[in-house]
Amino acid sequence: MNRQSAVDLTTLGETLAVLAPDHIGPLRHARSLGLTVAGSESTVAIGVRRLGHSAAWAGRVGDDELGRLVTDRLRGEDLRVHAVTDASAPTGLFLKDQPLAGSRRVHYYRGGSAGSHLCPEDLPPGVVEGSRVVHTSGITSALSDAAARTVRTALARARSVGVTVSFDLNHRTRLWSDERARTELWQVVPLVDLLFASDDEAALLVPEAGGDPERAAHALREHGPETVVVTMGAAGSLSVGPEGVRLGAAPAVLEVDPIGAGDSFVAGYLSAFLDGCAEPERLVRASAVAAVCVATQGDWEGLPDRAVLELALAPAGTVTR
Repeated sequence: MNRQSAVDLTTLGETLAVLAPDHIGPLRHARSLGLTVAGSESTVAIGVRRLGHSAAWAGRVGDDELGRLVTDRLRGEDLRVHAVTDASAPTGLFLKDQPLAGSRRVHYYRGGSAGSHLCPEDLPPGVVEGSRVVHTSGITSALSDAAARTVRTALARARSVGVTVSFDLNHRTRLWSDERARTELWQVVPLVDLLFASDDEAALLVPEAGGDPERAAHALREHGPETVVVTMGAAGSLSVGPEGVRLGAAPAVLEVDPIGAGDSFVAGYLSAFLDGCAEPERLVRASAVAAVCVATQGDWEGLPDRAVLELALAPAGTVTR
């Protein structure tokens, strides 16, 4: 692929339509629902694009209004969209509700969706090979056997031509069992350069680490990834890589909507990686982007641009005039 058509980041996954009320309380009492879109991998792509890098999303949508909503919204965020339109399956949907202040629930309606029919043939030559980084997650692997095979195929293609492979374990218990996840994800780990996991997800794959995130990260790295990053909630994050063990602090957060925290963390990290930053700065930026994102409603709407990121990284009380 020539330089003009190359892209910094390509993500692969399912983006769904989202219905969410604007109030706290049982969903059945909602009088209106807002309509938007969301998906782990597209959130990462939007986050990286807003921070100044070119980004693309590849996936499958239904031949319906929700599918057109997905592609229109992603193009509106200046992503390159490689979407297969599936006339035989609908675009996936999920509902959000907030039954109590400080709590969130997600209800999936994605069984048999167009996104779950993702197959290797949906990725024509150049989509993967023309990227600096390719990113996807365990959510995509969980959608179906075909989607899992597509993930492995895409990552193997990327690695074969020297494209950096990024993968977030992103285990969703509503999509598959721990046992199925463990079996499939261990097939993916050797194909990965940058591996992201929560402390719980790291423990799922490395139970012998006894819940120690650093031990789990070292064990995962022995199977192929150059760098393993583990997030630990309020305890911050750590990475194990060529620079050794690095720790990242969790900034103070005024949390409004925690959904999207992990994906925004990955977006911040990958933008710093693309900028050539050292590991400590990658972790700082990742945490700052996540903190900004969760301070607003929505999975990705609050993702910062460069100006907002600089403000988030500035000392408390800084005033820009």
